[in-house]
Amino acid sequence: MIRVSIIIGSKSDLSVVEEAIPYLKYFDISYEIKVLSAHRQHDELVNYIKEITNCGTQVIIACAGMAAHLPGLAAALTTIPVIGVPLNASPLNGVDALYSIVQMPKGIPVATMAIGKPGVINAVVFVAKILSLSDDSILRKLKEFQNKGCNIS
Repeated sequence: MIRVSIIIGSKSDLSVVEEAIPYLKYFDISYEIKVLSAHRQHDELVNYIKEITNCGTQVIIACAGMAAHLPGLAAALTTIPVIGVPLNASPLNGVDALYSIVQMPKGIPVATMAIGKPGVINAVVFVAKILSLSDDSILRKLKEFQNKGCNIS
């Protein structure tokens, strides 16, 4: 079972998301990464969200730059918690994406992290906190992580 789905809008975003992989491995959280644009692959994204909603995925991390509709669209399509990570993909250095993700209408919440690499790493730590509510092994790893000054090495 894949516990976390990480969705990015473009292959160019992969280098940022790869920064989180060591953290996912540290917490022993199964994941998959999908490239699905809310604008260019709308139907595929909708179908993917429907699919993971029914197969045990517990959290979605949606990373997007510029207009950043990906996290909000994902949140509108499922009851799975969505964590949005704004990416620096424009002359506005990610602030546009931050505003797009954080300004969701009532009833469609998206937990919003910092822009870029710190945001995607914090998203994984936040996922670990969510999953630790029902998984003692992740809870132990979180306590270890905090005792090590939030380092995984």
